[in-house]
Amino acid sequence: MARRAVPQVNNTRKQISEKPYAAWAREVFELEIQGMQEVMERLGREFDSAVELVLKSLAAGKKVITTGVGKSGHIAEKIAATLTSTGCPSLYLNSVNAVHGDLGIVCDGDVVLLLSYSGETEEIVRMLPCLTRPSVQVIGITGKPSSTLARNCHVHLNAAVRREACPLNLAPTSSTTAMLALGDALAMALLRARGFQPEDFAKYHPGGSIGKSLLLKVTDVMRSMDRCAIVPEKSNILQAIEATIHSKAGAALVADSKGRLKGIFTQGDFARQYQRNRDVGQEPVAAVMTRNPITVRSDKLAVEALKIFEKHPIDDLVVVDHDGKIVGLVDAQDLARHKLV
Repeated sequence: MARRAVPQVNNTRKQISEKPYAAWAREVFELEIQGMQEVMERLGREFDSAVELVLKSLAAGKKVITTGVGKSGHIAEKIAATLTSTGCPSLYLNSVNAVHGDLGIVCDGDVVLLLSYSGETEEIVRMLPCLTRPSVQVIGITGKPSSTLARNCHVHLNAAVRREACPLNLAPTSSTTAMLALGDALAMALLRARGFQPEDFAKYHPGGSIGKSLLLKVTDVMRSMDRCAIVPEKSNILQAIEATIHSKAGAALVADSKGRLKGIFTQGDFARQYQRNRDVGQEPVAAVMTRNPITVRSDKLAVEALKIFEKHPIDDLVVVDHDGKIVGLVDAQDLARHKLV
């Protein structure tokens, strides 16, 4: 008689739930945070000197060149991108090609940022004699203050960490994170020292939501006067409603004889009044409008209008000039059309 097969129990879910992946991940975060704290605590005069070197170079119309090998090379490339995007002209130099002609991009007055955790990387050390021109300043980022690079650069930034986040203490993890943080710190210190403003940032980020939020003015997104329902103070509610229908607007703006804003009457206001009085149409709009409504100046950035909508439960934002005269209206839907929300 054949034996019946014993059904196999699927323990996959149980095994997966027992694996300590999240615990391993937390350990990586802890080690990398610890490494950054160690580097942060050493920040001082050398970092100040690095900032001053770059500021002097930028003032002379020069640039920053970054380079490294392997993982340090990736970090160097990202630092160059961050510097450039914040108004500090920077280029990434391929360290392998550098000694085969690409060092030609280094000009008198430039600052060269060399990244090598050991400070002994062959391609980086080989570059040093070629950068000994008096007008070229070298900043080295290493984890070994006694290394060849550290001893032969004008300013040395110590990125040493106690250990890598790799359980084998081999793969560059904590050390590269520390280097990246140092590069970000350098870029942000330069940004603040140079008085870099949101408008400056927008010049280098014209595309995407960042550029739009920083470049667009309120006047770029508002509805012009011919699309607004504007009625005088003496108007009744029926006249205000007719104006909104004619202009296809969600609210009527009440203005004095000089065009200055006195209040706003919305469809919601009409609905509330109509529930109380079916003959509300003949009542003066000034008696039921919202006085001193929230406004935004026409010379502000569109992002300021977005902040107002996020802070206040309104659908219509009146745009006024410096004299309080109505210039236009921003509907919450207008911001969505311009992809600002």
